[in-house]
Amino acid sequence: MPRPRSLTHDQPASAALAVIDRDGLAGLSMRAVATELGMSTMGLYRYVKDREELERLVVDHVLEAVDTEPPPADAPWGERIETMVRRLRDTVAAHPATVPLTLVHRHRSPGVLRWSETVLGILTRAGIEDRRRVVALRSLLSYVIGAVQLEHLGPLSGRGTAAITALPPADFPYLTETARDARDVSADEEFLGGLAVLLRGLGA
Repeated sequence: MPRPRSLTHDQPASAALAVIDRDGLAGLSMRAVATELGMSTMGLYRYVKDREELERLVVDHVLEAVDTEPPPADAPWGERIETMVRRLRDTVAAHPATVPLTLVHRHRSPGVLRWSETVLGILTRAGIEDRRRVVALRSLLSYVIGAVQLEHLGPLSGRGTAAITALPPADFPYLTETARDARDVSADEEFLGGLAVLLRGLGA
């Protein structure tokens, strides 16, 4: 295949993201991305050093879309945190298969670093500092990452909930009842409800 005369900085990342969105993370390879770009694998190595660099480019490409501007300062701190968390969730949820890469490379992503800096500023002004602030930030990141994966891999509307509903009620009375209720819980209700519980804990 002929090699394009040149690639822009974003083209390898965009091509890799297209591969992941279509084929999942298991489908990501230098060869697959080169094919997506219409060039040889060796040609791609002229622009990207290796698979690890390709992964970092994907994470940067996805997370640069996060809005990291501080929410209005006159809003309660919990509402401001909710705004930031929802922004991160919406961005990551658009490409849920990239979540494992986000875990590995988030500390190198300018988008995540700026998002974290804004969140830490809100927490600090709310009086959450020192080790408590460390735990708060990690808890918020963990919540978003876990929630996106659950929504993508095991949604409440999926087969897992249906299977639990069908368990013998005599053996699992609480689990089967909860699963029946879960069928009517939307993804947004699940996410925002869990976030509200977390924020109440942080404010305690």
